[in-house]
Amino acid sequence: MSDNPTPPRPAPEPTPVAAQDQSTRRDKQTRQDRQDRQPSRDRQTPPDRQTQDRQPPPDKSAAQGKNAARDRSATKDKGAAQDKSAPRDGARQDRSAPQDRSAPRDKSAPRDKGAESPARPPRRRRPRFSVERGWFPPLGSKGKVALVVSVLTGLLTHGYHLFRYPLYLTDEGIYMQRAWSVLRETSLSPYTYDYDHAPLGWITLAGWVFPLPKQFETFGNAINTGRFLMLLVHLVSIYLLFEITRRLSGSVLAATIAAFLFNVSPIAVYFQRQVLLDNLMILWLLLSLFMLLRREVTIRSVFGGGMALGIALITKENAIFFVPSFMYLLYRRVKGSASHRFTSTLWPFAAFAPIGAYVTYALLKNELLPSGFDFDLNNPPADHVSLLYTLWWQLNRSQGTLFSHTGLLQTSWLVRDKYLLIAGVCAMLISLWIGMHDRKRNLGFLISGTLAFGYAFYLVRGSVVLDFYVTPLIPMLAINVGMVIDRMLTGSFANRFMRGAHSMTRVALPSFVALLLLASPASGYLVHTNTEGHTQIADQYQSKINLTGMQHAQIAWVRKHVPPNSRIIMDDDLWGDLHDVRPFYPYAHSHWNASSDPDVRDKLFRKKWQNVDYIIMSNKMRKSMDTNNSDGRENWILQALRNSTRVWSQTQGNIKLEIYRVQ
Repeated sequence: MSDNPTPPRPAPEPTPVAAQDQSTRRDKQTRQDRQDRQPSRDRQTPPDRQTQDRQPPPDKSAAQGKNAARDRSATKDKGAAQDKSAPRDGARQDRSAPQDRSAPRDKSAPRDKGAESPARPPRRRRPRFSVERGWFPPLGSKGKVALVVSVLTGLLTHGYHLFRYPLYLTDEGIYMQRAWSVLRETSLSPYTYDYDHAPLGWITLAGWVFPLPKQFETFGNAINTGRFLMLLVHLVSIYLLFEITRRLSGSVLAATIAAFLFNVSPIAVYFQRQVLLDNLMILWLLLSLFMLLRREVTIRSVFGGGMALGIALITKENAIFFVPSFMYLLYRRVKGSASHRFTSTLWPFAAFAPIGAYVTYALLKNELLPSGFDFDLNNPPADHVSLLYTLWWQLNRSQGTLFSHTGLLQTSWLVRDKYLLIAGVCAMLISLWIGMHDRKRNLGFLISGTLAFGYAFYLVRGSVVLDFYVTPLIPMLAINVGMVIDRMLTGSFANRFMRGAHSMTRVALPSFVALLLLASPASGYLVHTNTEGHTQIADQYQSKINLTGMQHAQIAWVRKHVPPNSRIIMDDDLWGDLHDVRPFYPYAHSHWNASSDPDVRDKLFRKKWQNVDYIIMSNKMRKSMDTNNSDGRENWILQALRNSTRVWSQTQGNIKLEIYRVQ
C-alpha cells in the first residue's frame, strides 16, 4: 500500500506535446481560420498535412482556444495568461512540427493578441501598359495639366499674328473660291471641276462659313475666315495628338514633347495657319487613329475610325499612304477577339463609304471614265473631264528629286526647321528598329515609325511635290521624337544612369532643350537673326510685320482705280475679295483658269492679249506662269505683260506685289 493517499494519475497517452499544448492548438486553429478565409485556389493543402491540422481532440481546452482565436475583443491579460500556461518544450516542438506552406505568414501581427487579422489574398500581376490590349495608364492630374498647357500653347503660337503672317497663298484662294461656289452657286467650282482634288475639304469650309453672321467676311475677308477655322482645327488636333502619343508610348512626357514640337516648330506654324486641305486631312487622320486606340475595340469605335479615315481620303487623296499602318493596328487590336471577323470587315466598309459616294457622284455625271477609255497622257481629252484619268495623270507626274540643291528640301523645308526634320527622321528610324525588334511589346513604336515612313516615301518618290505637302509629316515626326526621347530617359537602353534617372531629371532635361530651341536665334523658334545681323522676334510673332497688309493695299488700289467691268488677270489669292465684296469684278480670273478653262480662255479673252485690261501680280505669279507654260498655253498672257505699264508696286523684304495696265 502506498503512503500517498491520492491514487496515482494515469500516464498520458503518447501524443505529441504540441497537440496537447493549449497555445500550440490555438496557433494551429488560428491558421486554420485564416486558411478558411482564403480563396479556394490558396487552400490547396496536401492531404497528409490536412490530417495533421485536423487531429486536435475536441476537449474543453481546444474549445477555449478556438473561442479565443475568433473573439477579437479578448483582453491582453487573457492572452498573456494562456501564453504562460504553454511550456517552452511545446514551443520548441511547434517549431519542429510540419508547417502549412499554403497558408501565408503574417509577420507583422503581434503574437500576444488572441486574434489575428486575415491576410490579403495575393494580387495577380498585370502589365501596366499594352497597346494591343488597350491597357493604357490613366491620364492623371499631371497629365491633365500638361494637356491644358499644350492646348493653350497652340492657341498662342498659332493664333497670334494669324491674319498678318504668312502671305496669302494661291491654294488658300482656290479652296475659299470653291467654298464660295458651293454656297453661292451650289456647285463644286465656279469653273469646270476637273477632279484635281476630292471636294470634301472645301465642302467643310462652306459648312463652316454658312452659319457665320457675315459668312466669308466675318473675319475681314474669305481667307481670314478660313484661317480662323484652321486655328480651331489645330487645337483639336493638339488634343488628339497628345492622347495618341500617350497611348502609343504610355507616357505623358512623350505626349508633351510631341505637342510642344507641333505647336512651336516654325515649319508647323507656317503651314498650319494656312487654309490647306492637308490640315483638314490631318484632323481626320488623327481622329481615326484615336478611335482605334480606345481602351475597348467596340463596333462604334471601329465604324467611327473607318469613317474618319474615309473622310480623310476624300479630303485629300495622299492620306492613302497612312492606310497600311491603320490596317495593321486594327489587326493587332482585334486579333483573338470573338468579333474579329466582323470588325475586320466593318472597318474597310466604313472607310470605303465616303469614297463610294465620291465615285458615285462622278459616275452619275458620266465623268468617271475618259472618252473612249483613252488614258493617253500625251493627248488629254479637251472636252471631257474624268476622275480616273485625273488620278492616272497625277500618279505619273514627276519633277525630279527633293535632294537636289534646288529642291524643296534645301530651299524651303530645312530653312524653316532643320531641327525637327533631322531629329524626326532619326527618331523614325529608331522607332522602326525598336518596333521590328519586338513587335509584340513595342507595337506603339512600330505604328509611329510606319506612319512617318509611309508618308516620307510619298514625298521622296519623285512625283510633283509642293512646299506645303510636308504638312502631314510634321505631327508624325513629332510623335516619333517624343516617344524616342521618353524611351531614352526612362532607361530602357543599357545605361545605368538613365535607368536610375529621377522623375525631376526626366522633366528638367527636355525642358532645358526646349528653352535652348526657343532662345537660340539659329533655330528660329522664337527669335532669329535678321539680314542686318541683329537678333529679333521671329517673323511669325513679329508685330511689325504685316505681310497680308500688302495684299489689302493692292485690293484697295484696284477698287479705287480699276472699273468693275475690267478684264483682269490675277492670282487666286484675291479671287474672293473681288467676287464676294461690292463692287463685284465678274471678269477677274486667275491666270490658271484663263489659260485652261475653255469658257474663260475662248469666250472671254479669246486668247488675245489685247482683251486684257489689267494684270495683278502676286509675289510668285511670274514664276508660276513660266512653270505652267510648258506647252505654250500662257503665251498670250505673257505677251500682254510685255505690252503693259506698271501702275502700282509695293515691296517688303523679298516680297513684291505689282499691278500692270495693258496698253
